[in-house]
Amino acid sequence: MIWTVIGFIAGALALLLVGFVLGVIYRKKVSEREISSAEDEAKRIINEGIKTAENKKREALLEAKEETHRLRSECDREIKERRNEVQKQERRLQQKEENLDRKTDSLEKKTENLNRKLQEADAQLEEARMVKKSQLEMLEKISGYTADEAKQYLIQSLETEVTHEMAAKLKEVEAQFKEEAETKAREYITTAIQRCAADHTSEVTVSVVPLPNDEMKGRIIGREGRNIRSIETLTGCDLIIDDTPEAITLSSFDPVRREVARIALEKLIQDGRIHPARIEEMVAKAQKEVNQSIKEAGEQAVFEINLHGIHPDIVKLLGRMKYRTSYGQNVLNHSIEVAHIAGLLASELGVDVTTAKRAGLLHDLGKAIDHEVEGSHVSIGVDLARKYKESEEVIHAIEAHHNDVEPHTVIACIVQAADAISASRPGARRENIENYVKRLEKLEAVSRSFPGIDSCYAIQAGREIRIMVKPDEVSEDQMTLLARDIAKKIEAELTYPGQIKVHVLRETKAVDYAK
Repeated sequence: MIWTVIGFIAGALALLLVGFVLGVIYRKKVSEREISSAEDEAKRIINEGIKTAENKKREALLEAKEETHRLRSECDREIKERRNEVQKQERRLQQKEENLDRKTDSLEKKTENLNRKLQEADAQLEEARMVKKSQLEMLEKISGYTADEAKQYLIQSLETEVTHEMAAKLKEVEAQFKEEAETKAREYITTAIQRCAADHTSEVTVSVVPLPNDEMKGRIIGREGRNIRSIETLTGCDLIIDDTPEAITLSSFDPVRREVARIALEKLIQDGRIHPARIEEMVAKAQKEVNQSIKEAGEQAVFEINLHGIHPDIVKLLGRMKYRTSYGQNVLNHSIEVAHIAGLLASELGVDVTTAKRAGLLHDLGKAIDHEVEGSHVSIGVDLARKYKESEEVIHAIEAHHNDVEPHTVIACIVQAADAISASRPGARRENIENYVKRLEKLEAVSRSFPGIDSCYAIQAGREIRIMVKPDEVSEDQMTLLARDIAKKIEAELTYPGQIKVHVLRETKAVDYAK
């Protein structure tokens, strides 16, 4: 039984071995066939690649030949165009050279003609000189004058005649104006512009407070300076305590602050109790007093001018001008005076008197706060007038009263003239003595700069210049022209309030002695 099983297994194994060998042989043959097929396919692909590459090569060569041909054609065309352009340029240059040659020949001919004409002109000029010289010699023999003497004689005769005619014409025009003054007075007054004083800040920026004794200075200063610091802080003023006996100086650019400080300090000195709490109390009282004084001053000014409908804030601003000065002239009094003068001029001219007074009273309104607001008092006044709804006529008069703009209404001209009259009347304003002397010296120097002046004197506080001329150098006809020339030079070189009268005098004296 065992051997049978062994025989069966051995037979099975033999069959398996035979099957395996047959499978290997079969796979080998299949592999060989696949390898052969792959080799054939590879050869086919290689052949096709070679054919494709040769086709591409032929196409590339063909394209390269075509591109080369195209580029060669373009180059030939461009070279041809360049050659044509160069030929054109050459033809143009040749034409220009020919034109230039022709012009050069023409110029040479013209030059020759010109030189010939110049020579002829020189010869004719020399001949004319000889003829003129002979004629002059003949005229000198006939007249008994040399050429220079004859020329000087003609110039003097002509100058004398022209001067006489000018003076006569000037007098004739002045006489004509005087005759027509009654009919044209309205036109002349409304168009005349008075010279105004230049705008200056107030010279008074300090106030002096008297003291009963020098001991009071120490009490005002206080322990470690607390009192003086308190006063300066509350009032905004500087206290100057120096060696001046029995006096303290208050300094501030704002006159209202300075007035508050002065009143408060006087109250403290009178009361005798000086400490920070008392200082604060007195400053508050002084502020109320000053505000009440400002209000009353403004109301009094409006009442005096007899105006109505003025805004309460404008009334207060008018009152502030009570403490403002210009060259020593109180600005509020000046404004009231300008309002009166403007009203008188308006009534004479037949224009609105109320509007003229209103514009005259408000023309310097900006000076009330020009220490607090930047800008000129004219621009500040215009802004305030617009803010409080004043009429355009009043606003224009304020804006034009110092010629910041050209006046184009009768009211503006009236206010301008009234302002000049108020500022320039004798005693209205004062100025520093040094500036005053310099102004008078300059006035005399300007007058002496003209020829024929013997002496000149500034009189009437510089409002008149009296000039004595040399009678042998300045004739009566020349006096009128000389006065006008001096007046024009004064207007151009000097700054002064109002107007200056130029008075030219010519006096002939004869002196002899009885023996």
